[in-house]
Amino acid sequence: MFTGYEKHTRHVNGVEIAFRMGGSGPALLLLHGHPQTHVIWHKVAETLARHFTVIAADLRGYGDSAKPDDDSEHLTYSKRTMAADMAELMGELGFARFKVLAHDRGARVAHRLGVDYAERVERMVLLDIAPTLAMYRGTTEAFARSYWHWFFLIRPQPLPEMLINSDPAQYLKSVMGARSAGMAPFTQEALAEYERCLTLPGTATGICGDYRASATIDLVHDQADIDAGVKLTCPLKVMWGAEGAIEACFDALAEWRKVATHVDGRALPCGHYIAEEIPEILLEQALTFLGDAG
Repeated sequence: MFTGYEKHTRHVNGVEIAFRMGGSGPALLLLHGHPQTHVIWHKVAETLARHFTVIAADLRGYGDSAKPDDDSEHLTYSKRTMAADMAELMGELGFARFKVLAHDRGARVAHRLGVDYAERVERMVLLDIAPTLAMYRGTTEAFARSYWHWFFLIRPQPLPEMLINSDPAQYLKSVMGARSAGMAPFTQEALAEYERCLTLPGTATGICGDYRASATIDLVHDQADIDAGVKLTCPLKVMWGAEGAIEACFDALAEWRKVATHVDGRALPCGHYIAEEIPEILLEQALTFLGDAG
């Protein structure tokens, strides 16, 4: 995986962030979701590197990045803090401006990145999410059953961490395998990486911190933006799986148009794990959009 890429770490915003870097041209930051790592991009990485200098990073709390202890207000894992990690990383690498392609949890970090660092983010593609505040406020029984982990992971310490650590491989399969495509989209090599990283000390802490922040401090930040009339202003393309919970439970495009000024989007013929289920279609859609002047 990741032929032509090199793996690095950089100390930014008080933590070590691990990433792979490859290709040449304009900068493109790739951000992954839960319970995975930057490896989600392995089926599209080589093609993207023909068009961009690609930085595929592990979020704090995930992969080989640092996994600091959480705090009582969950500021350590707020999307504002996680976005600052990536803004500093891109600055350290010499990229004043960049584009973003992000999935799931990484797309929530990217949303905050585009708001807090609007002058630096040229355009972004967000995969299989609606805005966090809209999803919590619009929770239905169908959504809660599909996204059960949202409500499990925010329980107080140490129960979720203890259960994840008791059998990380089973937790991985319980989350990923419960989606519409089952385990079929994932190569053995990628799965081995996800399992390896899930067993690293502190990963359960990071995962739970990420979700606890999304149910608390992130909602405060998102509501403050709405109250102040602050929106995501870069060109935005949102895509989601036609077989997933976003399609079934939310009007994703309408929700994004409430919080962003320039939005286009569509459902794709897949479930949640777009980059691993339909990499060719994702590349076609993303390259057309990201390659535009912006």
